[in-house]
Amino acid sequence: MTQRQILVTAALPYANGHIHIGHLVEYIQTDVWVRFQKLRGHKCIYICADDTHGTTIMIRARQEGRSEEELIASMQEAHAADFAGFDIEFDNYGSTNSPENEQLCGEFWAALRKAGLVTERNVTQLYDPEAGTFLADRFVKGTCPKCGAEDQYGDSCDNCGATYSAAELINPKSTFTGATPEVREALHLFIEIEQLHDFLDQWVSEKDHLQPEVANYLKGQFLNEPLRDWDISRPAPYFGFEIPDSPGNYWFVWFDAPIGYMASTRQWCDKHGENFDDWWRNENSEVHHFIGKDIQYFHCLFWPAMLKTAGFNLPTKVHIHGFLTVNNRKMSKRDGTFVMASTYLRHLDPAYMRYYYASKLGPNLDNISLNLEEFVAKVNSDLVGKVVNLASRSAKFVQNENLSATYPDDGGLFQAAADAGDAIAQAYEDCDYNTAMREIMLLADRANKYIEEKEPWTLRKDESRHEELRDICTIALNLFRQIVVYLTPVLPRLAEQTGELLNTPIEHWDESKNPLTGVAVNRFTHLLKRVEMKQVEKMIEESREPEEVSAVSSDADGPEALEKEPLTEEHCTFDEFMKVDMRIARVIEAEEVTDSNKLLRLTLSLGGDERRNVFAGIKGVYQPEDLLGKLVVCCANLAPRKMRFGVSEGMVLAAGPGGKDIFVLRPDEGAVPGQRVH
Repeated sequence: MTQRQILVTAALPYANGHIHIGHLVEYIQTDVWVRFQKLRGHKCIYICADDTHGTTIMIRARQEGRSEEELIASMQEAHAADFAGFDIEFDNYGSTNSPENEQLCGEFWAALRKAGLVTERNVTQLYDPEAGTFLADRFVKGTCPKCGAEDQYGDSCDNCGATYSAAELINPKSTFTGATPEVREALHLFIEIEQLHDFLDQWVSEKDHLQPEVANYLKGQFLNEPLRDWDISRPAPYFGFEIPDSPGNYWFVWFDAPIGYMASTRQWCDKHGENFDDWWRNENSEVHHFIGKDIQYFHCLFWPAMLKTAGFNLPTKVHIHGFLTVNNRKMSKRDGTFVMASTYLRHLDPAYMRYYYASKLGPNLDNISLNLEEFVAKVNSDLVGKVVNLASRSAKFVQNENLSATYPDDGGLFQAAADAGDAIAQAYEDCDYNTAMREIMLLADRANKYIEEKEPWTLRKDESRHEELRDICTIALNLFRQIVVYLTPVLPRLAEQTGELLNTPIEHWDESKNPLTGVAVNRFTHLLKRVEMKQVEKMIEESREPEEVSAVSSDADGPEALEKEPLTEEHCTFDEFMKVDMRIARVIEAEEVTDSNKLLRLTLSLGGDERRNVFAGIKGVYQPEDLLGKLVVCCANLAPRKMRFGVSEGMVLAAGPGGKDIFVLRPDEGAVPGQRVH
């Protein structure tokens, strides 16, 4: 395989706020892709930086009584700690407020001037007389001129959807100081990007630069008409780089931010004795940008236009992802779902989030939903129950010994998994991580089935069968390591732990093709712990903004339900009631019964190894994936009932008259599977 040279960037986080779990979708996605490329043996570097300029930084620094440089330095330290906590490993993490960036901005500017793309004209804008600065539309609020809704931003109304200029707002106020803005005029510099329309149309249309839906969006939304001039400057006062040939004007943050990718690359090159042009002026060097869909306009039109004009490499591909929702809703501070990275790390292992995001990320722009109960169930089922389980059920039987000198006959399991490596690698390459995770878990299922059939825990009791036990554990640990090789881009800590367990570090993808033999097995230690829902709930509670609690009233509790299903007049004795063994259970599997209009098949965990197979008449009311990980109440001692779909071994309790009006009963916080309902 020919070694590729790949430069990878993620969008620069703004230095005005901390990292939250929504941001982490992108940085984890990118980190996984970079780690995969390195594991394949390619020369790949991951470049990023803090985005530090703009009016927001300037005003915040004033409000906090410190310099902009002090503010951005403290935020960069916080960002670095958050990223490191999630095993996101940059080869260089810089700042747009660097001498390298200022020098490169000047180089771009000279090229744009020489190409005749810069023009100047006066712009009328709102000005905050107290802050002494011009205001972007998002820094002005007032009453909507169309519908009269108050507290609306200066570009559009959330209430009626109308768009307007900030100057049209009724009673406008600066969000910085609360002052009434004044209308003033100032000189602005523009780039006439329309001159590059044909080039951009061709670049967007070329195969593989962009996802098809992105290319279609850009062509239909922007390239079907003349491109508007790009306002590239802001008048003083402004925190940023002053334009050399236009005193009193500064490059707008969106001009110097993408150039920050290159400035951070130059810092890396200077540290490692590399030639900057080998990365940015070399047709054999790939450039991959990972961004969210909210900034595709800048990265897919303005940025290629700037690179083309200045004579640098164009992006090989711009990988664009969707946004994060939590339980299919926008992240909310009131609900506690707007979780900061640092808050998450106080409660949960970063490996959980890295794996969950990987299991959800595909090659398209779909939003990613973090379902908290599915998160718990998936981590426990896949990582603990399938992957780590392979090692925990075999390593301890041969710890402080060597694996078999030759690889035993495993019925073709290792070779079949080795053959699957190319398809898994292609899924990683295509950013189709969810497909990769599914394929890897299928391998884990097969490996676990082998262990269950061989039962090494029973063989260990018979000393005369120790060599047979060693062979079984050799197979189990090799299948485990093979799976961990495939998971290394997602779970680097688990890969490191596996290397320590088997005295052989994981360093290359092709190690999945050849089994280990004869190596010493170290003492087994727990690799990943199960995640408990109460840990997630504590994290959410810490993230929740307090709200006022109103008194509860029963006035709305009407008699309709009792009228439909009157209370029974037949009493049961206490002893009769106690015969019904109702237990808390967790749904660990759920699927539709194909030949039934009403039934879902649920696998319930009552704790430990205790399981129940239950058919519930809730199809069409609940989706199977919405039930995964949820706690329910089940009748655990109901006599098994043979149905044409299988045997039902219990009953899930629900309320409602039937049809679509069915509500599965759920226990309160603190209940755990196996507890009896009294």
